[in-house]
Amino acid sequence: MKGKLIIFSAPSGTGKSTIINWLMQNHKELNMAFSISCTSRAPRGTEQNGVEYFFLTPEEFKKRIKADEFLEYEEVYTDRFYGTLKSQVEKQCDAGQNVVFDVDVKGGCNIKKHYGSKAISIFIMPPSIEELRRRLESRATDAPGVIDQRIARAEFEIGFADKFDKVVVNDNLDKAKNEVLEIINDFLTLNS
Repeated sequence: MKGKLIIFSAPSGTGKSTIINWLMQNHKELNMAFSISCTSRAPRGTEQNGVEYFFLTPEEFKKRIKADEFLEYEEVYTDRFYGTLKSQVEKQCDAGQNVVFDVDVKGGCNIKKHYGSKAISIFIMPPSIEELRRRLESRATDAPGVIDQRIARAEFEIGFADKFDKVVVNDNLDKAKNEVLEIINDFLTLNS
């Protein structure tokens, strides 16, 4: 049976990665697999082509953009691209995998628009901007200026929440995990 698509977006610090990792580790029955993206940056450490990313040169990336091969892509810095190939997503779906996307709000909206009812888009919402700031500060990984940038970005991203199929407020992690699990189970059993 062909796989479906599960799109996650959220501001930094909302617990999105924690929820996704919990689903993938504790709910193997969902047959979820990350979409393997492309990047024009060099591999880091033990990263392997076709495992963590497909590593392309900036020229190859631009050629594929011109050929409309990407579902979504972004040039983060000059000649530093990240994107998702349509062919890779189809390959994973054809193999029966339910493909998981952890993308920014614009990428999430583009993927949903392209796949329609074959995809579900889930936005993980912080309980409040104040709580989000507290979480980012408690991580102690970013300078105050970086936290201010992340908060400004979060306010922008929250403006897209209504474009997603489901919005889950993460004010209690266990509750949010179970709510997302229920949403995905309902989606995967629908029309299967």
